[in-house]
Amino acid sequence: MQNPPPIRLAAYQPDIAQNLGAMIRIAACFGLPLDVIGPCGFPFSLRALRRTAMDYARIADVTDHDDWAAFRSAQETRRLVLLSTRGAVPLWDFAFRPGDTLLVGRESAGVPAEVHAAADAAVAIPMPGGGRSLNVAVSCGIAAAEALRQLRG
Repeated sequence: MQNPPPIRLAAYQPDIAQNLGAMIRIAACFGLPLDVIGPCGFPFSLRALRRTAMDYARIADVTDHDDWAAFRSAQETRRLVLLSTRGAVPLWDFAFRPGDTLLVGRESAGVPAEVHAAADAAVAIPMPGGGRSLNVAVSCGIAAAEALRQLRG
């Protein structure tokens, strides 16, 4: 019997198909499930994302949720960890737990206040170089790698 994935990834109403394609690739390469919370800012289908996700869309475990309410009802008791520039805890100081779901917001607007409030934790990736924010797919990859380092190391 295969072990459950240590964490999940989730994208809240993604705006840019190429970023979601990169997240699908991250999910496939790390063997992590990805939840896509609609509506998206583009027509969503794995077939439509074939160009950006390349052949990784075939091997990725992607679940499409119509909206926030549908995602939350499927979320069960997993801890929701939001990646946010307004995060209270630096990523390197956060203790991930098996079953966590890492959530990234929209490229254009992040997440609304009610989604931010629903998160069990909000973490920020320190940027000592002075940048305002990272691309959501890059942030997702960095946070997933840190969570897996902690949980598998």
